[in-house]
Amino acid sequence: MARIPYFDPALAEGRAREAYKKLPPLNIFRMLGHSGDMLDAFTKFGNAILIHSDLDPILREIAIVRVGVLKGGKYEVHQHERISRQIGMSEDKIKAIHEGPDAKAFNELEKLVMRFTDDIVANTRASDVTFNPLAEKLPPKQLQELVIAIGFYTAVCYFLETFDVDIEEKGKEPTVDLSGKKN
Repeated sequence: MARIPYFDPALAEGRAREAYKKLPPLNIFRMLGHSGDMLDAFTKFGNAILIHSDLDPILREIAIVRVGVLKGGKYEVHQHERISRQIGMSEDKIKAIHEGPDAKAFNELEKLVMRFTDDIVANTRASDVTFNPLAEKLPPKQLQELVIAIGFYTAVCYFLETFDVDIEEKGKEPTVDLSGKKN
């Protein structure tokens, strides 16, 4: 149960009011409403990661779900496992994210992403051992997008877990549209 009441979107003002018009009725956004206009900035940043980056969506979701697993982010894991399925990730791969970087379901690049994510979450700065092999496989832009996704979703986990944001009732979860086009 949430530690503070959820915000009533009908009371939103300014940029938050406009943001709510575009958002699915997810508890994360209902909780974020207390932050006022920060809701708009939060969702724009999240959308930039989810829709407007060049990083392969499977790699992105492996990293995001792994962050949730490592940070104990139940809501984050739940939502991004849904997104992972939506983009076509196999159930074996989703389960493997919970196992760790050496799970057999991953190809070599996915294992590198898992190791890199684990390293950043544990140590803030990726070591040369995890950074260098990944830097040989991903261009700088995608490597930076991966670090940004890891950092953003670490903060999201802190928010979700601090406020005990509830997972939506089964069957009442809206579909999240990830079909946005790059600008």
